[in-house]
Amino acid sequence: MEQSDSRCPAGLQYLTQIDELIVQGEVDFAEALSAFHYNNIYGIKNSLGQVVFYVVEESDCCSRFCCGSQRPFLLRVINNLGEEVIRISRPLNCCMQELEVQCPPGNPIGSVTQELHPFLPKFMIRNERDEPVLKLTGPFCICGCDTDFEVKSLNEAIVVGRITKHWAGLAQELFTNANNFAVHFPLDLDVRVKAVVLGACFLIDFMYYKN
Repeated sequence: MEQSDSRCPAGLQYLTQIDELIVQGEVDFAEALSAFHYNNIYGIKNSLGQVVFYVVEESDCCSRFCCGSQRPFLLRVINNLGEEVIRISRPLNCCMQELEVQCPPGNPIGSVTQELHPFLPKFMIRNERDEPVLKLTGPFCICGCDTDFEVKSLNEAIVVGRITKHWAGLAQELFTNANNFAVHFPLDLDVRVKAVVLGACFLIDFMYYKN
C-alpha cells in the first residue's frame, strides 16, 4: 500500500484528512421520463453529509445514445470554490475497460485497468508511474442489495478498503441513473491513489449500473 508523502498535488489536500467519501448521483426527473440519457452530475459528500466536491460528466449526445454505458467520457471533479481538482477520462474500448486520472492541467496521477477474469469483476489500480499498487475485486453477483467491491493489497491477502454500491430502491434503480456509492480507503493512503480509487468508483458505476 502506498503511503502518503509531502508531494500532495494542489487541490487534493482535503483528501489527506478523510477515509470515506459518499458518491451520490443527482436524480434528474427528465431523464427518468425520457428514452435519452443526459450528462450525469454527482455530488461527493464526506461522512458528515457535507458536499465537498461536484462531478460533471462531459460526453456528446451521439456517444451517450449509441454507446450507452460503454461510452467514452470526461469527468471533472470540482471543489466548492469552483476549481477543477481531478480529471477522470475513459477512452472508447470495445473489450477491457480503463480510465486515467489526472490533476489539472494534465498531470497523470494514476489509472484503473480491467483485468481478464472468467466470472469476477477485477481491476488493477496503478500510480502515476504506471506501477500496480492495489487491486479491486467485485462479487460474482452485482445485482440487488448492497454490493461491495473490495480494495486489496497486490497479493490480495489484505482488504484495505472498499467501494460499496448502495441499493437505492426499486423505482430509483429502474428509472434513473442516480446511483449511490460509499468509497472507503486508509486514512494514510497517498492522496493520489485515493483519487484513483475514487475514479474506479465511476468506472464501476458506468460498467455495471448504467443500464
